[in-house]
Amino acid sequence: MTHKLIPQLRQARIIPVIRTSSTALAARAVEWLRGAGLSIFEITMTVPDAPALIRDLASDPALLVGAGTVPDRAAAEACLSAGARFLVAPWVDPALAEAAHQADAIAMLGAMTPTEVRAALAGGADVVKIFPASSAGGPGHVKALRAVFPDTVFCPTGGVDARNAPDYLAAGAAFIGIGGRLVDEGLLARGDRAGIEAAARDVLGIMQA
Repeated sequence: MTHKLIPQLRQARIIPVIRTSSTALAARAVEWLRGAGLSIFEITMTVPDAPALIRDLASDPALLVGAGTVPDRAAAEACLSAGARFLVAPWVDPALAEAAHQADAIAMLGAMTPTEVRAALAGGADVVKIFPASSAGGPGHVKALRAVFPDTVFCPTGGVDARNAPDYLAAGAAFIGIGGRLVDEGLLARGDRAGIEAAARDVLGIMQA
């Protein structure tokens, strides 16, 4: 059965992946991207005090917040307790899926090969994250996997940007994750809000075209 939040992710088409060296920069990224019209965010566990930031953001009902690069079940449970509605890992860990489902959250497990996709699905993944998408073969790789797994919800991440995002969607991705191409830490540190918002508008414009 499809998780009730999957349609919302499909409609948005974009999940900004927030991976910064400080909590303050991560919060700034969310604020500025939200100003450009985005409302779904993946806060990676590499951000300092990620669960605390997730808790702050999840208190706003207008936002859909998840946790990324979740290393183990203990971290998963901390993020879910903080209000994360989806868990993302670039590998297959059934314990993460189990924790997510117990909290009525989405489990997004990572894979690259058909064997790994099958393992992710068997492990309870609601969504299979294709990572790293660009080095795995790009949109052509996603299209090939879709031929074998036509009913699987795929989210490519890694090297995805405004330029190639439409190609991934045309290849069969349900939605995409964009990190450094959208959340530029240099722009954030320099206080260049206009630059961040312009990048977000570029992506949104292409998605809506």
